[in-house]
Amino acid sequence: MRPPFKKAKKPKKVTASKSLGKAPGEVVYMGDKENLETLLEVHEYTAETYNTYDSKQIKNILNTKGNNRVTWININGLNNATDITKIGEYFKIHPLILEDIVNTNQRPKIDEFENYIFVVLKMLYHNKQNELLTEHISFIIGTDYVLTFQETEEDIFQPIRQRFKNQASRLRSSGADYLAFSLMDAIIDNYAVVIESFGSKVEITEDELFLESSRDGISRDIQYLKHELLRLRRNILPSREVISRIVKSESKLITIKTHDYLKDLQDHILQINDNIDLYREMVWGLMDMHMTTISNKMNGIMKVLTIISTIFIPLTFIVGVYGMNFDNMPELQYKYGYFILWGIMVVLFLVLLLYFRRKKWL
Repeated sequence: MRPPFKKAKKPKKVTASKSLGKAPGEVVYMGDKENLETLLEVHEYTAETYNTYDSKQIKNILNTKGNNRVTWININGLNNATDITKIGEYFKIHPLILEDIVNTNQRPKIDEFENYIFVVLKMLYHNKQNELLTEHISFIIGTDYVLTFQETEEDIFQPIRQRFKNQASRLRSSGADYLAFSLMDAIIDNYAVVIESFGSKVEITEDELFLESSRDGISRDIQYLKHELLRLRRNILPSREVISRIVKSESKLITIKTHDYLKDLQDHILQINDNIDLYREMVWGLMDMHMTTISNKMNGIMKVLTIISTIFIPLTFIVGVYGMNFDNMPELQYKYGYFILWGIMVVLFLVLLLYFRRKKWL
């Protein structure tokens, strides 16, 4: 039989107590990845040139604006408030936006400003141990730059990095808005991978229940699927509103050409949400099917017990009658009375058994 699903490690509970008493806009990291060093990954490109480098010094990226090329700066690590604040000051990011960047509890959202667009999404992916991870990621989309803030180095953007190396890539000849679209498209596409994996788990469990080959612990698997589905809905469902607002945006930072790609991205997120709704119905159906299976098994047991009781009721009646201690019971003095009584009981047993089988109760 299939072993139980491997349960993902529960993330630490992030409480709001860290921000109690703090002024609005104060940068306070709210997450469980403490004591990580801030790492900067920089990609600079034009149609003809491409350059990339890593750095741990914030000062190395404070000259990236207005240099006639598109720049993607990927900031790994949100726990260092000083570094996040310096970046915000250089790119003139509103303090309330910086507060949302380091708040991993922030739901997906979009805020538009004159010089940049702020977007929050949740990045879902499986690690090497096939555990489902959820990561808070923020975008700052400017005229010629894109900033991404994520909690750790691990991400799903490797295909984007590979596309930079291809000079004929559309990415190299497009602006920052298309770069932002490509990054968000990678996140949305990975939603489809995660949902597909989840759907396989649901179908495997459904087949087990349907074939009545369920093992011990399948109820725990169904509960796990329910919790994972709620986690997916909580992180993916708000993204639909975010993408819809980007498509409807009239910001000068998003070109008409990129709007066409964003509409396609909107179609993808709508399809993903439809799949989530479908699997939601399937999971609830699994719970109902499981309860029905348990009920059917219990009914089968009760039916067998009832038939056994029904067969032995007349036999018990006969034994009870001839177990009375009256003197004037002529059958008690008959030489073959004991054997005749056994014969009557055996015949009665067989007749009842045959009757139940003809009624298909057995």
